[in-house]
Amino acid sequence: MKYLFIIQGDGRGHLTQAIALYEMLLRHDHQVVEVLIGRSAIREIPKFVYDRIKAPCSMFDAPSFVFSKDRKHINILKTILYNTTPRSLRKYLRSMEYIHHHIRDSRPDIIVNFYEVLGGLAHLCYNIKAPLINVGHQYMARHPSYTFGKGENRNLMFFRLHVALSNINASKTLALSFYPLATEASDRLRVVPPLLRREVLELKPVSGPSVLGYILNAGFQQEVEEWHKAHPEVRLDFFWDKKNVPSELVVDPSLTFHTINDSKFLNYMASCRAYISTGGFESICEAMYLGKAVMMIPAHVEQEVNARDAASTQLAIIGDRFDMSRLLDFASTHPAHNAEFRAWVDSAEDTFIKELGVEGSNRSL
Repeated sequence: MKYLFIIQGDGRGHLTQAIALYEMLLRHDHQVVEVLIGRSAIREIPKFVYDRIKAPCSMFDAPSFVFSKDRKHINILKTILYNTTPRSLRKYLRSMEYIHHHIRDSRPDIIVNFYEVLGGLAHLCYNIKAPLINVGHQYMARHPSYTFGKGENRNLMFFRLHVALSNINASKTLALSFYPLATEASDRLRVVPPLLRREVLELKPVSGPSVLGYILNAGFQQEVEEWHKAHPEVRLDFFWDKKNVPSELVVDPSLTFHTINDSKFLNYMASCRAYISTGGFESICEAMYLGKAVMMIPAHVEQEVNARDAASTQLAIIGDRFDMSRLLDFASTHPAHNAEFRAWVDSAEDTFIKELGVEGSNRSL
């Protein structure tokens, strides 16, 4: 069968999920005919995405977050205002038309959307006939038994609105989860395992002395450096997407900031003692699969939901700042192996091949 991917390009997680699914489909003799990536104004698409996905890739303008002055947290009000100006709305309408044209020309049997809001809207507005399947951890918020992401807080309501908009017109929704959760047979929502790439599953983890970190927003750099000054004996390696810096910014012999490099990141992950990040779903799952103690410092509402969910497994903890002392204390009692979580992740390939086998071929677009 022929698939077309639409990916939200903000952050690493949706992109690595797409890589995992791309390679999975190829192993089962399917084809990914094209990949469309939503381009954020504040992020660059990492080079490893183009190296790993050999299908034609192109980008379109997509909604972007606006951060607070400290460059750590998202300003919800400014984000809404920025993305609803007449200029932004015209830009997104052009992007929806762009998505439609590429789907029409590629003629996929199935469209897989990785949490990109314009993908669902384009599918609805242009009456595209190829089935749309959505993939993302955020869709767990639609599960009736899911306790996270509920409430009347303005940020949570914005989160649920984004989930609903990105899920418009979906034939099926695959909610990535840290654990199995039953759904009604008639429901189009399916709870599925995390999508980790084969190289993650094949890593042989060891427990080294260092702490690995990932900071999507460079505003957290100061917190990391302040803790490091008080604890120079602890080796820290942090990855970030900061622009106009060297690939390795060596602060001193025990602290280095690395620009995003996927294979390098995974090598550090396999050998670190513990992992700390702002709370993106994908890297948390990678660390948990490799038996690493995890600490999350959420930077926005989606990461807050992720963090509470991950902490409920007892394999991770939540903090309000980059205090690696708490993480190291947690690591001292953390189990080095979790057979139940690993088995759940290992079942992903069979699950996704089954769930993506939607009937329908060469439909009129």
